[in-house]
Amino acid sequence: MKKDIHPTYYPDAVVTCACGKTWTTGSTQKEIRVDICSNCHPFYTGEQRIVDTEGQVDRFYKRLEARQSYVAEQEAKEASQIAPERPISEFSLGKRAEEALKKVGILTAGEFIAKLAEGDDAVLAIEGFGRKSLADLKKALRRNGYDLPEEVAAEASEAA
Repeated sequence: MKKDIHPTYYPDAVVTCACGKTWTTGSTQKEIRVDICSNCHPFYTGEQRIVDTEGQVDRFYKRLEARQSYVAEQEAKEASQIAPERPISEFSLGKRAEEALKKVGILTAGEFIAKLAEGDDAVLAIEGFGRKSLADLKKALRRNGYDLPEEVAAEASEAA
């Protein structure tokens, strides 16, 4: 063996745990500090707790919280897309059709769907609102996730 290349060996090195337990062992360091030992580790104690020395659990919970807030935000966004208070002007109908609906007091999707529940003829009776405008608005409403009254009736008759 070469001389003076090996570290000093301490046969009575003291190991101290964060829980307060100490014991002696042989080591190249005089004092050793540890975060967890057999006296406080959940595997040996049977206690239900998470040992997180590097903050991994906290990072996981932050990611989980961010995901939950994202999902809640998306659900709120989807709910606002099919809200009955959504203005008719957001469906890019056309100036003439929008003005015709505005004259009779139909300003929102919910009001239009209520009028449509009376039948297509009730909507077509509105002056300045024709079949093309009706078809375009129905398509736009369906595309945005609205349930139209005639579809509900058609589904009920198919199921019977």
